[in-house]
Amino acid sequence: MQVTKPKYEFTDCVTDEQILEAAAYVIAQKNMRQGILSCPADCAEFLRFKLALVEHEVFMMFLLDSQNRIIELVEMFRGTINGATVYPREVVKTVLKFNAASVVISHNHPSGICEPSEADKLITNRLKQALALIDVSVLDHIVVGEQCYSFAEHGLL
Repeated sequence: MQVTKPKYEFTDCVTDEQILEAAAYVIAQKNMRQGILSCPADCAEFLRFKLALVEHEVFMMFLLDSQNRIIELVEMFRGTINGATVYPREVVKTVLKFNAASVVISHNHPSGICEPSEADKLITNRLKQALALIDVSVLDHIVVGEQCYSFAEHGLL
């Protein structure tokens, strides 16, 4: 997983965005050392810091090997303040490119409300069906708002 180290010195005036970027970097480094995503909380912790202040929807995907080790974290799609178009074909292409065995998908809700919409539920099912054709599992879909909502923890997968 490629994670960019924050680009500032602590002697500078630090913004909220820079603090969150630094927190996401630290969490990513911890997960990279441990190498395994063992529960939705591992992903949610990182994603909460990574996407908390983003003012448009971003659809991301953790690509995992057969042992649930992170191969890559990919930002797949960017949207507007209330939606992002997700193309299952592009998701499948990316999964094949990295030879992933499973994925954790995620997106943020800039409104701060983490409850999934009907559109979120529909795209999750479409992605599950598309990826099942190539024997790839969707382990979770995490919606990031002020809190995180895990489809797996709520029995929606």
